[in-house]
Amino acid sequence: MKAIGYTQSLPVTNPQSLMDIELPQPIATGRDLLVKVKAIAVNPADYKVRLNAAPAEGEFKVLGWDAVGEVVSVGENTSHFVPGDIVYYAGDITRQGSNAEYQLVDERIVGKKPKSLSDAEAAALPLTAITAWELLFEHLGIKQQSPNSIEKSNEVILVVGAAGGVGSILLQIAKAVTGATIIATASRESSTQWVKKLGADYVVNHNLPLQPQIDALITNEGMGQVTHVASLNSTESYFETYTELLVPFGKIAMIDDPKIPLDVMKLKSKSLSFHIEFMFARSMFNAADMQEQSHLLNRVAELIDQGYVQTTIGKNLGAINAENLRAAHQELEAGKSIGKLVLQGF
Repeated sequence: MKAIGYTQSLPVTNPQSLMDIELPQPIATGRDLLVKVKAIAVNPADYKVRLNAAPAEGEFKVLGWDAVGEVVSVGENTSHFVPGDIVYYAGDITRQGSNAEYQLVDERIVGKKPKSLSDAEAAALPLTAITAWELLFEHLGIKQQSPNSIEKSNEVILVVGAAGGVGSILLQIAKAVTGATIIATASRESSTQWVKKLGADYVVNHNLPLQPQIDALITNEGMGQVTHVASLNSTESYFETYTELLVPFGKIAMIDDPKIPLDVMKLKSKSLSFHIEFMFARSMFNAADMQEQSHLLNRVAELIDQGYVQTTIGKNLGAINAENLRAAHQELEAGKSIGKLVLQGF
């Protein structure tokens, strides 16, 4: 089968950083599905693994943790899917990824593809949807409501880095199934309009001090104080500000990798809690509740098909091959993308 892989960690400008290769087609056993990949998305996790995790000598590593495809065969212990099902998933970072014609994936972390989306549109969603859902509801403990009967709550969520892949779906989920007030950060006009479109009630500029901007919203708009922070990038730059902004017993959840140590004792005086979301944790450690990821992907698909959530696709870079994947990695490493980068077909 066709695949894109690498044998050593190299800069993306090097043609050998990602190469077109041929690999044997895998066979589904146990709880695995064999999926024929139709479309993929590319995430910061892809380039971070490429730069930091070289495969064993003589082996290829295949990246990719967002996919839509057709189930072509199932292992003997599966019970939720049959050949012909069209599915979407983010996969398992400890296994070969979706940058290949066929991929094995545990059925407990797979959902049915939203019917109303194309393959490319749906491929933009799994990793970020799982991350956003776990961050909002398992870490921050935001109260879920029915999208038909939302009542405004006292929860105020500050979403830092809101225009990226995770932020783009988090804003929509928060708007669709919570009564929280949502403050998004953005700096460019294009990203400001993007986050407003996706559900932000207010937008503040993350290139300027946050405290005065939020104080102005509290004074001029009657907004409540910040109760929760979703820190999606540059946590080390804003950590102290979070501790000042949050109410006592407030919560912070981050997804990034701070470049300097964080002084967690700054959380003590307000009894704040600090959470780290990593959506691969369940699959990496074969958690007893792995099936929760399948459930939440199916829930997100329902919200999409009901019109409450839209795809966060930003750009379609064409066919799944090494050249286009290198271009995707390069754009993500530059940190300027809005929405998700997708590729489709071999």
